[in-house]
Amino acid sequence: MSRAQAESVIKSIIREIAQECAGRGHTVSETLVAFMVKAVVLHPNHQFNVDRSLTKDDVHKLVEVCVEKLVDTASPSLDTAKMQVYFDMNYTTRNEFLEEHRRVLESRLQPTVRSITDSRARTREEFEGLYRQIVSFVLLRSGLGRPADIPVSREATAALQSVFPQTELGNFMQLTKQDKERQLKELTHIVTGIRLFNREGGKGGQGIDDLRAILGEAIPTTMHSIDTELHKTQNLVWKYTAIIERASQDEYRDEVLILELIKQAAINCRQHEVFLQILWQEAEVCSSKVNQLADKFDEDMSKLKNTVQSKTAVSTSLVYPLFVCLSTTWMGFQEEMVLLSVLSNILTNLGPFARAHCEKLGESQLQPLLEDVIPLSDETRIEKLKNQRVDHTQYPRLEWIFPENTKEHDRLPIEHRGFCSYSLAAHDRLLLPSSKEFGVLHYKGKFYCFSSPQAAEMFAANPDRYIYETIEVAKKSPELIQLLELHSQFAAMSSHGHGMPPGKMIEKPITTNDVGVQTEVHPIETNIVKSYEWNEWELRRKAIKLANLRRKVTHSVQTDLSHYRRDNDTQVYLPKKVETQTKRVKHTNVPQPSRYIVGLRGDGQKRDFTTVDLTLDVHTHNIAEDYEPKKH
Repeated sequence: MSRAQAESVIKSIIREIAQECAGRGHTVSETLVAFMVKAVVLHPNHQFNVDRSLTKDDVHKLVEVCVEKLVDTASPSLDTAKMQVYFDMNYTTRNEFLEEHRRVLESRLQPTVRSITDSRARTREEFEGLYRQIVSFVLLRSGLGRPADIPVSREATAALQSVFPQTELGNFMQLTKQDKERQLKELTHIVTGIRLFNREGGKGGQGIDDLRAILGEAIPTTMHSIDTELHKTQNLVWKYTAIIERASQDEYRDEVLILELIKQAAINCRQHEVFLQILWQEAEVCSSKVNQLADKFDEDMSKLKNTVQSKTAVSTSLVYPLFVCLSTTWMGFQEEMVLLSVLSNILTNLGPFARAHCEKLGESQLQPLLEDVIPLSDETRIEKLKNQRVDHTQYPRLEWIFPENTKEHDRLPIEHRGFCSYSLAAHDRLLLPSSKEFGVLHYKGKFYCFSSPQAAEMFAANPDRYIYETIEVAKKSPELIQLLELHSQFAAMSSHGHGMPPGKMIEKPITTNDVGVQTEVHPIETNIVKSYEWNEWELRRKAIKLANLRRKVTHSVQTDLSHYRRDNDTQVYLPKKVETQTKRVKHTNVPQPSRYIVGLRGDGQKRDFTTVDLTLDVHTHNIAEDYEPKKH
């Protein structure tokens, strides 16, 4: 089966599963269905062979299993998958988000920009309307108030008139489209800087929010919310980890079902913890960036005040760059505001995916399992074994890395997101934190870390076995593929995993859109020269007319030498072929000469002979020809 056929089959299966779930009252996204299809196919208990094509029975079985798992609202594993899908679909890096935000803002303002650049204003009313459009664009692009707000519009118009009066619209109309767009952006920055400067001096600032104060309150609040949620999640995961660790010692043989639920809940909490730590780091970067912007804004404002300093006239080359710097810094505040709101939104929406298992695993169910067990935090576990290390002399063929023998010890890319590689396989999905202080194993180009020196030695005894068992464990709980970053191990199992970016297991559905492209009507102003002539002879005729040769006299002198150097051209008319045709065809007949010599015959004696002319006249000859003798 070709790749195109395989994709078509998979899309039809995903569509059928989504429709079946909708029929049961559960709306699921195609991305979540695709994740579940991959999870079911990879699970060894379902016995799907990824190396052959699916039969009709396989497809029917796959649809049934996926639907049952997707409608199971009591599964922490499904909640983890939903959490991963949501985070992958909504979170992106800081630079990517800011680029997308700017692109969306430009696309929204594109109709206004096109209306301004394509304007062909001629009358006074049309020029006034064009100027109002420019004011509206400046307000929309800067985000400092609404164009419908009359005080805001008046303030922006006054600021714009100080740098770009309405009389300059004529020169603006002569610019190309690219130059018009560039000038609109420059005007936006300058007008924004003027309004911010006036606001600082208490002379304006209508519709301008104090973003510095808002961010100063919002960032600590967001970080506190993340920190509170993180502590709740960590307390739960420490309890779950203690129960699973004790169960690995065969303490709960009769609690198999609840133990499986606890393992799924522990994975859910670990994934939630990872996402919260990512949000915390982004919030810290946002806080640091806001502090830098605040210092930059104060510095630029101080320079601007010192430059103006009650002067009646200041060179535009001095103040315009400072206005642009103020505007750029303020737009940085706006971007941080948008980014912070996105982080808060993601934090809020992650909550329901992490709280579902709390309703089933309440204190009444966990308390009997926590008797004589003290849950330990991740830091406490590492602290208890602080001064211990792996005895690397017992494994001379393996490469061990310690802080003292490498400069980049803290930047090593640890496998399994820093969780213990031994406990994952040996204790069935037990997620214990690891420490690089015990020693890092460099094996087949990858770095493995462990929760204790004993765990490291057990792993080093047979690394291939535990690596293989980790993959098998991830097949049973596919949400571990995303959590432990096992994408490279599972990419070869799917024909659709080759083109995926690193760190992504969840494939977004391929969508197609109809796109139309329209060119500009007149990218350059029309310039038709009415007096232009393409005909050379017409140009010569006009030149002769302008020269007025009738009243001019031409004098020339020619010598013998110049006569031979001169190029002489003579143009004549070619003779025409003339033919004449008469109405009747006539001919003339001439007499045929006939002479007879008399006196040549005789006895041989000398005789005199004479010549007799027997030539008939033409008229007589014609009569003789026409005469026919009568027959007797």
